[in-house]
Amino acid sequence: MLHPFMEATAEAPGRCKMLVRILYDNIAEEGLEADWGFSCLVGDSLLFDTGRSLHILRHNLRRMKVETDLIRYLVFSHNHRDHTGGLGIVEDLGDIEVYVPQSFSQPMIRNLSAFDNVRVIEVSESMQITENIWSTGELGSRTKEQSLVVKTENGVTLVTGCAHPGLENIIDEAQEFGHLYGVIGGFHGFDRLIALETTSLIAPCHCTSKKDEILGLYNHTARECSVGKSFEV
Repeated sequence: MLHPFMEATAEAPGRCKMLVRILYDNIAEEGLEADWGFSCLVGDSLLFDTGRSLHILRHNLRRMKVETDLIRYLVFSHNHRDHTGGLGIVEDLGDIEVYVPQSFSQPMIRNLSAFDNVRVIEVSESMQITENIWSTGELGSRTKEQSLVVKTENGVTLVTGCAHPGLENIIDEAQEFGHLYGVIGGFHGFDRLIALETTSLIAPCHCTSKKDEILGLYNHTARECSVGKSFEV
């Protein structure tokens, strides 16, 4: 369900397509900063992860001319510093809902809750965040993680942080929402490349160990991921 006090700022219903913009990654376009970590902007209003450094995140947001006043949702995939280090970005934002896995550290939740503009929502099961974006819910056992499911006219695009629960397992969850169009994000430990065979857009980022193999095998559908890149889904 959409939370009442944020309902007016949700992504417009029936939106045809959406941009996913890479804000933080190990590789960067000219004029932007690269670092170990991940963050992206989904549509105009949802920030997914915050990378490792607040300074670098702010730099890239500024250089990419992101309208931060439109950001109303922040989703953390999991409780690793290369995805949470820039959480102080909430100081620069207006009223914002922050979605964290239920396994998130309590000190981190307290830090977030200390900001007057933040409402923290702990996620265990799959949950709708905006009209077109869902959380998969918390997945995995050792390192628990949530991913995003983005629904557009193209189908379903999965956005992952690191995919610690196993990319194939997360894909299975995403396919409950419809035909899988794309996968964007970190593919940690992923080596069964045939699982991406029917996917129209593949953007391996951050901690993907077999990035070169994926780009080579799926040269018509796979795209290089770097800070400054945008993917239409």
